[in-house]
Amino acid sequence: MSRDLKQEALDYHEFPSPGKLATQVSKPCTTQAELSLAYTPGVAEPVRAIHKDPEAAYRFTSKGNLVAVITDGTAVLGLGNVGALAGKPVMEGKGVLFKRFANIDVFDIEVAAEDPNDFIETVSRIAGGFGGINLEDIAAPRCFEIERVLIERLDIPVFHDDQHGTAIIICAGLLNALEINGKALPDARIVCLGAGAAGIASMRLLMKLGASRENIFMVDRSGVIRTERTDLNPYKQEFAIATDRVTLADAMRGADVFIGVSGPDLVSESMLASMAAKPVVFALSNPDPEISPTLAHQVRSDIIMATGRSDFPNQVNNVLGFPFIFRGALDVRARAINSEMQVAAVEALRALAHEPLLPEILRAYRLDQLEFGPDYFIPKPFDPRLMDFVPPAVAQAAVDSGVARGSFPRHYTPAPRR
Repeated sequence: MSRDLKQEALDYHEFPSPGKLATQVSKPCTTQAELSLAYTPGVAEPVRAIHKDPEAAYRFTSKGNLVAVITDGTAVLGLGNVGALAGKPVMEGKGVLFKRFANIDVFDIEVAAEDPNDFIETVSRIAGGFGGINLEDIAAPRCFEIERVLIERLDIPVFHDDQHGTAIIICAGLLNALEINGKALPDARIVCLGAGAAGIASMRLLMKLGASRENIFMVDRSGVIRTERTDLNPYKQEFAIATDRVTLADAMRGADVFIGVSGPDLVSESMLASMAAKPVVFALSNPDPEISPTLAHQVRSDIIMATGRSDFPNQVNNVLGFPFIFRGALDVRARAINSEMQVAAVEALRALAHEPLLPEILRAYRLDQLEFGPDYFIPKPFDPRLMDFVPPAVAQAAVDSGVARGSFPRHYTPAPRR
């Protein structure tokens, strides 16, 4: 990042007032009568109602539209373990996206807890005031256990976006890319470089969608995750396969799909050249992908590609998912965001990418024309129809799978499906 851009970023966060989030009063409080309703003595009535029936909190407080975005600061963006407080600008940024894209209110909470059990206890004790919990920037493998325990303990959605948000966008894009290339997911041989939160969650969701476990080659810093290795944690062990392929280069030979959630410039020209015909490459390391799109297209004219960057086609961007997934979950008072809801979000995003782009989206991206195909198989983040496609699909899946407290909202129209 250039010095000018660094200063611009610092100024953006400091002026005219520090930070990116603020609270606002949602009810009038300008007279004595209104003050008596907002606080004592009137506030006693909703207190009594909630004491009698905790579900009344959804009627009389902001709980139903309030998400806690929570981190321990152990894996903040690409900066690593910078600590909880240093992660606050990212958590505030997540709050901005929740509000901007889905009108969901957020409190960001930074928990200084070296022990995952301390983190779990803290979140468990404060969760009652929220409609959902978005876990953010928590290092693997602790993130898996933290999420599992919190899901078991709490009766509101707990969603680790670095796992499931990333997985949902990857899966939606990959299914569309395979469709364009005339390939089927169960037959595709997949290489996943990176065995952290995003990689493991993405492969789990792909298997739910039909990918074959035997066709998945997960690769970490020590090479292919094989049954012969003795250094695997339980989460990596889930993807260990019996194979004589040891290195990333070995795994890439004949592969139909490469998904990179690792680091820059780890895929060579020869690796790319060794892949099967019409390969699909998702090089998602930010800001520098595992192989640059420019180089990749020089090596393979038949490639279909996505990155994590906004300046190349087919950006895998989590903002396509988490605001709208939580919107659907909150609107039916869901107890969880389960696998059925995640699959529904995948299918909704797939379907939207098949729709003709709106003129205002073309103008925003300075395009004359763009249609479903190699340069467009993932929706654009500013497509207003995301609200029409994803929340209804997620809400319906919550109702159908039995985790919704409420019914399908009357103002929703069931989203089109592929």
